[in-house]
Amino acid sequence: MHPFPSSPPSSLYHLGFAAIESELRAAEVSAHHAKALWRALYFHDELEPASQFSPPLRRWLESAVGEGKRFFLDVPEVVAESNSSDLLTRKYLLRLRDGHCVETVLMGYDGRYTACVSTQVGCAMGCVFCATGQMGFVRHLRAGEIIAQVLHARRVLRATQPQRCLRNLVLMGMGEPLHNYAAVMQALEVIASVRGINIGPSKISISTVGVVPGILRMAAESRPYRLAVSLHGSTEDERAALVPAGKPWGLGELIEACRTYGRLTGRRIFIEWTLVAGCNDSLETAARLAELLRGIDVHINLIPLNPTSGFGGVPSTAGHAFQRVLRAAGFPCTFRQRRGIDVTAGCGQLQAAKRLAEVK
Repeated sequence: MHPFPSSPPSSLYHLGFAAIESELRAAEVSAHHAKALWRALYFHDELEPASQFSPPLRRWLESAVGEGKRFFLDVPEVVAESNSSDLLTRKYLLRLRDGHCVETVLMGYDGRYTACVSTQVGCAMGCVFCATGQMGFVRHLRAGEIIAQVLHARRVLRATQPQRCLRNLVLMGMGEPLHNYAAVMQALEVIASVRGINIGPSKISISTVGVVPGILRMAAESRPYRLAVSLHGSTEDERAALVPAGKPWGLGELIEACRTYGRLTGRRIFIEWTLVAGCNDSLETAARLAELLRGIDVHINLIPLNPTSGFGGVPSTAGHAFQRVLRAAGFPCTFRQRRGIDVTAGCGQLQAAKRLAEVK
């Protein structure tokens, strides 16, 4: 339905460990050398100096990797960097090989750093308060392009704060991760592997607007990552006003998928709720939400509305009262920390096309 761009060469980051072994065997190079190549890609993050490799692997790299050859090393170009006044948030506009751009955010917290990466160029879900949704859908990212964003964030940390490590990953950037399910899971297998980037599965969060087939598939496949569901409405009409993509899967179907996910995995779900004044912030809405989620192990994250040029909604001032209703009903409920709002790096603010126009 949404094909990847045609490009005969492939990123080395698109290959899993078994695929690299297979490529080496096909070139009559011992698969034993895959370990050295894998370590160079994901531990050292470089293929130079070439002298680090054995002669057979070096010859294969010289023949197979580079411009005009079968494989390339996918390192996106940094078009722009925006540093927030909080000194803890950095946003990067990254240009992909085909010229399209995505935004990636690196956020610092006490004792840890978190990367927020994109999974698509644009987004087809159309959430009205989200700048990426306002941008529309362009294409899916390949697994290697998702991995390359994480490596970029780690590279920045190594250069600027070598004593710190990248410990957390959230797939909450541009795009709907479960709309690009296969590529996302392929990327996460490398990112979460102890032989790969080694960010533990419990430190990886996948945020979905409520793609029911993807939620059920994650449950059936026992994917070990944290699931966050952007709900935003306690009735069909309330949710449809903010999340048009919810129409294919009714609110009842989504909630039932969450129940199934919890039952099959035994894991808590994080419910994301962007508070919009006069839209979804009433005490009645909070009470309906509590009833809707009853019996499901959830943690509710309340998100203050961040400004975007394409949405005229106003941030709610009733958040704490909303929170009290949910807590009284027995739900853990916290406010998400706001980061990078001054450089449009906050939740719902990423929009690469606009940013690219600004820096030209």
